[in-house]
Amino acid sequence: MRKPPHRIVVAGAGYAGMMATIGLARRTRRLGTQITLVNPSSRFVERLRLHQIAAGQDLPVHRIPDILAGTGVRFVEGRITAIDPIRQAVEIDRDWQEYDTLVYAVGSATATAAVPGVAQHAYTLNGLDAAKAFAARLPGAARVMVCGGGLTGVEAATEVAESHPRLAVTLVSETPPGTMMGPRARDHLYRGFERLGVAVVPGVRVTKVRPDGVDLADGGSFPADVVLWTSGVEVTPVAGAAGLSIDEHGRVITDTSLRSVSHPQVFAVGDAAAVRQRWGTIHGTCQSGIPTGAFAAQEIARQLAGREPRPFRFGYVHQPVSIGRRDAVIQFTFADDTPRRAYLTGRPAILYKQFVSSSPIYTYRLARRLKVSARMLAGTGGRRQR
Repeated sequence: MRKPPHRIVVAGAGYAGMMATIGLARRTRRLGTQITLVNPSSRFVERLRLHQIAAGQDLPVHRIPDILAGTGVRFVEGRITAIDPIRQAVEIDRDWQEYDTLVYAVGSATATAAVPGVAQHAYTLNGLDAAKAFAARLPGAARVMVCGGGLTGVEAATEVAESHPRLAVTLVSETPPGTMMGPRARDHLYRGFERLGVAVVPGVRVTKVRPDGVDLADGGSFPADVVLWTSGVEVTPVAGAAGLSIDEHGRVITDTSLRSVSHPQVFAVGDAAAVRQRWGTIHGTCQSGIPTGAFAAQEIARQLAGREPRPFRFGYVHQPVSIGRRDAVIQFTFADDTPRRAYLTGRPAILYKQFVSSSPIYTYRLARRLKVSARMLAGTGGRRQR
């Protein structure tokens, strides 16, 4: 009697989920698997480039079925609304899909509920449509405020200022932008702000977003025609509601092999996973997300082949930051993402960033032909929202 296929469901087609899916298709094609990828949209969104779309630039849009063509992976366009770990099934828009192994890769989004008015009056970069909606508001605006001094906020503010020099762009944040950089790289970043005319207001906390600006914790306020909110990160509560062990941010706590510590049939990767290393817990970036997806594919294939699990090992390499299209700064880092002395600026930094942050489509095409390991991918991408 023929053995039924091992059913693998990948929840989420972001950087990590897509890498896991492509890797699984390559590594398990002779192991009798049935792979299903579930995502709310049929479009693959390059989050690293949403700030460019927000500034009004036209970039290629990739369709997930096209990326998966020829892999044998079944794609389902839908949103996972629940997980039943006892039954081993996920609910996709009221329909249930059973699994033997689940790869939880639902990603994260900019938080909009913590500060009053954000959901009603601010724009975010939570997806392609959100970025396009923000871009559509710029032609009729004069004052743009970007809230959040992480790398997403920095790149969005500088991109908008360079693409729309008539706009008055202000970057507001609780902590000074570039605090994760060394002093020389940070100085270059601030010279970029000055060159592009971005007004930086650090050390202030926004308490409310209004239709015409923001209120601050010190009682002051700033006027703005358009507000872009990039501060704070949240993950869907689906994993916690299902009874999986989660951390204080709602991320699935994993063991050393990226399996849920409470439900080993579930692997968690990318922003939705709390992956601990000797130096601390990985934070959400493309730089770490793609390697977790590649590693999960390796480990699931090893598990199906009856091999012992191996530990995931990761360390950060760099913080690549664009300052518009004509400038950049690269801060090289230790494994825990603290800055080294080495950094790049100007043209060398632009070329470096173009290389390490190039479209992952090329990586996925390579992974379809070769067994790409997590270690090979450890230097790609890298952006923190917080």
